[in-house]
Amino acid sequence: MPHIHLKMITGKTEAQKQQLTEALVKAMQSVIGFGDDSYSVAIEDFSQDEWKNDVYPNHIMKNKEKLYKKPGYTM
Repeated sequence: MPHIHLKMITGKTEAQKQQLTEALVKAMQSVIGFGDDSYSVAIEDFSQDEWKNDVYPNHIMKNKEKLYKKPGYTM
């Protein structure tokens, strides 16, 4: 069962998050299959400081080998 856990900077509306969720699930269904009920999606918002001090070093850089798309920025 696919689970998507998206981390991003705060500032997006609930409508944008819902639209993004629908687009992600639709894209995954077209590539890997599974029915709509198989997916779950979590979205976590972080401040700029939290991103710099926690997300980037602890979730991105410490997991570089798992990244299929690496960021084009450094912190």
